[in-house]
Amino acid sequence: MSVPNAFDIPESAEGQRMDAVLASLTGASRSVAATWCSAGYVTLDGATVQKSARAVPGSRLIVTVPDQPDPLQIVAEPVEGMEILLDDEDFVVIDKPVGVAAHPSPGWVGPTVVGALAAAGYRISTSGAPERVGIVHRLDVGTSGAMVVAKSEHAYTALKQAFRERTVDKQYHALVQGLPDPLEGTIEAPIGRHPAHDWKFAVMEDGRPSVTHYWVEEAFGKATLVKVRLETGRTHQIRVHFSALRHPCAGDLTYGADPKLAAELGLTRQWLHASMLSFAHPRSGERVAVESKFPMDLQYALDALATGMV
Repeated sequence: MSVPNAFDIPESAEGQRMDAVLASLTGASRSVAATWCSAGYVTLDGATVQKSARAVPGSRLIVTVPDQPDPLQIVAEPVEGMEILLDDEDFVVIDKPVGVAAHPSPGWVGPTVVGALAAAGYRISTSGAPERVGIVHRLDVGTSGAMVVAKSEHAYTALKQAFRERTVDKQYHALVQGLPDPLEGTIEAPIGRHPAHDWKFAVMEDGRPSVTHYWVEEAFGKATLVKVRLETGRTHQIRVHFSALRHPCAGDLTYGADPKLAAELGLTRQWLHASMLSFAHPRSGERVAVESKFPMDLQYALDALATGMV
């Protein structure tokens, strides 16, 4: 789309971040506005401006976005390895492979869960933003495992509320470096955006409350398999919390993992898997529990540790 627009920043926007101001003035989402800034499509008084810049009332803001495909359009595309774990009239639980996003977003050109379901002929809930239809929670692109998508409008509302009220049991397994002490415990530390890296998160004093429970299942010396239950669902929560304890997920180079160990284990991503999802059925109220097995790359790393290859 082509979006040439000129705006004078109003007094009410003083001190706000530029992506927030752009979203308000143009009607675009904040993530799209941030992408425009990063691409150099936005100028402030004639100079390109970053998304984190603070607005000054009276300044002239010009947005010129060239014609391009809609980055939020759902593309029906089969995803190899994405299996259906449970197919219900109201929802579907899928086994999301690594390298697949939940839904389209600016800057992402790879496969998506909603696109794969569309290609498979699934009709899912139309609630939510057009590019996020049926999505009631998400897994990171680099995280595999069980994920539920709403098929009916009733299920969308009920499941969104269940996640909001934290009645969904989200269980993960992670292979972390070293041996956590104590062997079971709770990590309670607020998480916010990293002050120096937009794509990272960190334990921050002014971050959002975040609670992670863990139990050691098997210790291998260089690394330990832990079962994790999330009480909150912050972006990168498990990765950030264990990194803060100096026990990052094996293979998670973004959060301080040892690249040598990652190579020895054959890991090209963080060892983190959503192994079980349990929630109340949106109509009957009966408890539904779905498990997901470790994918081949994660199982290989475990076997290498168990047999002493590493």
